[in-house]
Amino acid sequence: MPQIGWFEIIIVVITAIVIIGPKDFPIALKKIGNWIGSVKRYFGEIQRDVTNLHKTVEDEVSLEEKYSKKSTNNKKNE
Repeated sequence: MPQIGWFEIIIVVITAIVIIGPKDFPIALKKIGNWIGSVKRYFGEIQRDVTNLHKTVEDEVSLEEKYSKKSTNNKKNE
């Protein structure tokens, strides 16, 4: 995978300033930052939902295992 160094970043920033203009460049950076923040929040929310779902499934499986062991022991005792 190619690596991006400081020189490449400087080239991209200078090109963006030339294309967008120095006046609108900070506004564009703010919009990009907002987009990145909302994407991070979105993926964080998805990760929390998946983690909660995983925990719920594990809890239900452990309860089912306890119940099945209990009913097996009751049948053996009869």
